[in-house]
Amino acid sequence: MRIVARILKWFVFLVLILCLGAAGWLYVSPPELLRVATAYSVKMVCSNHFLAKRDPAEVLAVDVQAPGHPILKYVSVKQVDDATFSASIFGIFATEYAVNRAGLGCASVPDHDLAAVKAISLAAEPVIAPESDFEWPLGDQVSLANHQQVNAIISDPALAGPGVRAVVVVKDGRIIGEYYPAGFSANTPLLGWSMTKTITGALVGMRVAEGKLSYGQDKLFPDWPDGRAAIKLSDLLAMQSGLDLEETYGDVNDVTRMLFLEPDQTAFVRSKPLEAPPGTKFEYTTGSAVALTRMWMNTFTDVQEALLYPRKALFGPIGMRSAVMETDSRGTFSGGSLMYATGRDWARFGLLLLNGGDWNGNQILSPDYMQLVSTGTEVSKGEYTGAQAWKLGPDDKPNADFGLPVDTYWARGHDGQSIAVIPSEKLVVVRLGLTPSDLGYLPQKLVAKVMEAARVPQLPPESEPVNADPDAVPQLEAPAEE
Repeated sequence: MRIVARILKWFVFLVLILCLGAAGWLYVSPPELLRVATAYSVKMVCSNHFLAKRDPAEVLAVDVQAPGHPILKYVSVKQVDDATFSASIFGIFATEYAVNRAGLGCASVPDHDLAAVKAISLAAEPVIAPESDFEWPLGDQVSLANHQQVNAIISDPALAGPGVRAVVVVKDGRIIGEYYPAGFSANTPLLGWSMTKTITGALVGMRVAEGKLSYGQDKLFPDWPDGRAAIKLSDLLAMQSGLDLEETYGDVNDVTRMLFLEPDQTAFVRSKPLEAPPGTKFEYTTGSAVALTRMWMNTFTDVQEALLYPRKALFGPIGMRSAVMETDSRGTFSGGSLMYATGRDWARFGLLLLNGGDWNGNQILSPDYMQLVSTGTEVSKGEYTGAQAWKLGPDDKPNADFGLPVDTYWARGHDGQSIAVIPSEKLVVVRLGLTPSDLGYLPQKLVAKVMEAARVPQLPPESEPVNADPDAVPQLEAPAEE
């Protein structure tokens, strides 16, 4: 018995030593998977708290858990100071940070240099005047008596889909339908994920029109002296650069590593080799949009001018007052996925595309860019356009399969974000939410129903008041999030 007791004692001691060693290893050098989990969690909480004014506990419980990865259940988040959140596993391991800067949103801080990230700021934010006395899109007044049939469609859970957070329908330049579930409103900025790529394409197109870039230029970065020197700006825009970039989510891969583990996202993209000759293979990658962002930002010699450019050149002129494009920890806009804006402001951008780049007589986007953004490329077999947008909706099903016109094109984003632009119908449909792809939701059905209903005009009675308060939009019961 004494021998057995001694063996058990030594066994327990050995187990304890192993546990302490494992804990020490996790604390000092946590695996990348754990770091991605905490970095993703803290980034979502930080951005939603500071930009959307949402409760951190709710964001952690709902938004962070949406991917369903088991590790995320063990993440805890806390506010460190008035601009910083941290997240860790069991409150101890794989601690990561996110820092908010006014006008630039939250940035992940993979190297934990919080002071350097906080030093990146806007010297002065350009004022985007709240034209509250004007009807949307110049202002924020929207008729309360919207299109009844359209509103019935967009509030139908089967069509709006699980986890919907905003639907905005624009017909002939005015909002005719709008839906927000409880907890969200016309004032809530929402993450567009990869719809941000289409914004980035527009910014590149504007710099081309200003003579600072050209679609055919190559030798884009000095550290691309090999075959990558042949990559053209147009190749990056059309997702045919040939760079070896992986685009999957859920674990550690190129896109999650770039977004959450790399302080300099552009440097990560520039380090990738070629897997195909430039211009020969279509492969959708967030890294392509990050490289494009660095390209247009490099056309400025003054950092502040670059940081202010989206607001001065695009968001300001079309009244996107809520729009915030976030940066990495080195100050490069994360132009592939991280931009927040209200449903109405995403709709303003959609309307700009619908109107051929014209905004109230001001040609903001050039005809050359508009041709690129609305036309499918040969290399993608017509699936993707030449300027960071899609010809096909989610699941890459032909628009015709849903009865949608041939001129339809899309801005699309992770977790169910979409903007459908249909010039022939003078129609824009924005749908935002928290809808993981494994739920199989397709917004094309919603857009097709809306299109049919919107063909029959329903003007509000002259006696109806106007809604100057975006929060006064009727909110119906939300479909349960899954």
